[in-house]
Amino acid sequence: MIIPCIDLQGGKVVQLIQGRDKALEGEAPLIMLKRFSAFPQIQIVDLDAASGAGSNQEVVQMLASRALTRIGGGIRTPERARQLVECGAHKVIVGTAALDPSRLAEISAAAGRDRLIVALDSRDGRVVVQGWREPTRFRAEELINRTAPFCSGFLCTFVDKEGLLQGTNLDWFRSLRQATPLELSAAGGITTLEEIRELSALSIHSVVGMAIYTGRLDLNLLASLCHPHSP
Repeated sequence: MIIPCIDLQGGKVVQLIQGRDKALEGEAPLIMLKRFSAFPQIQIVDLDAASGAGSNQEVVQMLASRALTRIGGGIRTPERARQLVECGAHKVIVGTAALDPSRLAEISAAAGRDRLIVALDSRDGRVVVQGWREPTRFRAEELINRTAPFCSGFLCTFVDKEGLLQGTNLDWFRSLRQATPLELSAAGGITTLEEIRELSALSIHSVVGMAIYTGRLDLNLLASLCHPHSP
């Protein structure tokens, strides 16, 4: 599965480089949602909520009510996870809170394990939290087994390559695939169709942002790959 992403900052659709520097702005959130309507799922991330710099809650909930979405960014309480599911989110993505076992268990109970994705985003070999600003001592592979009982899958971002259009780290994703039978979604630097095909061969979804927004990957071609039997 190919999953386009809508990252929100200050109410606008943006693409950042390694979670820090804004590289570009997209069209309005609803326009981007319409552009991505041919894809089976769309990923929505509230960057302001992830970093603790604010919230795009109204926009997020509006998008969740209009498409099949997976929502992430600042989801750190059972109440917020349940609220998003009630607003229509197909899945919710939890990162920082996933490192607290009791909090993760509460969020899983509130949203439902089948609707919960754990984000294990890595920079310099270590999982980073708080909007990728704070490194932990853990490797993603270490946390997979610990968090697997509470979720239906994982979103793993190779932050070192995020937004750089230089390709991703397929070896890292291979090691993650060996660590779990659960659903895996890859993000961070995915730039070519070859990478998407290699990930698909590993039964790993591709979450794509910068390569779509810059035109490096053709949106219509990607959509056709999601529906190979369409006329």
